[in-house]
Amino acid sequence: MAEGPLQRQVNHVLEEEHRATLDLLRRVEQACSGASRPGGLGEAEFARLADAFAGHIERDIARHFDFEERELFPRLEAAGEGDFTGLLLEEHVAIRQVAAEVLPKARAAAAGTLDAAGREALTRGALELVERLFDHIGKETTILLPLLEDHLDTEADGELALRYAST
Repeated sequence: MAEGPLQRQVNHVLEEEHRATLDLLRRVEQACSGASRPGGLGEAEFARLADAFAGHIERDIARHFDFEERELFPRLEAAGEGDFTGLLLEEHVAIRQVAAEVLPKARAAAAGTLDAAGREALTRGALELVERLFDHIGKETTILLPLLEDHLDTEADGELALRYAST
C-alpha cells in the first residue's frame, strides 16, 4: 500500500470532504452530549446544527457512498481488494439505515417541531451515526485512499475526480 502524501486528485477531493464531515460530526457530538456549553446549545443554534446535519445526511452521505460504490469499489475489486470493499459496503448499508432513522428527527429539530422524546431519540441516533461515520472515515483514510494511490493511474484519477465533481 502507498505511503506518504496523497498524489491522486480523487483522494484530495475525498480527503477534503472527510475533513468537512469530521468537523460537522464533532459539532453534532458535542451538541448531543451537552459538551458545547453548560446546558447544551440554545434552540436556535441546535436548529441550525440539525439543519446542517440533515442536509449532510440527505446530500453528502448518499453522494459519497454512491460514488464509491459505482466508481471506486469495482476498480478495487478487480485489483483483488474485494474483501475490503465488501466491508465498506456492509458499513454503507448500516450507516444508511441509521441515517434514514435520524433524518426525519433532524428535520423536525431544524423546524423546531421536535418534542422531548424526539430529541432524545435524535440524540441517541445522531451519536450512533457519528460513531459509525468516525470509524468508517478512519478506514477510508487509512486504507481506501492509499489503495487508490496504488491502483489508479493518472488518466483514471483525472476522469474520476471530474466525474465526482459533477455529481
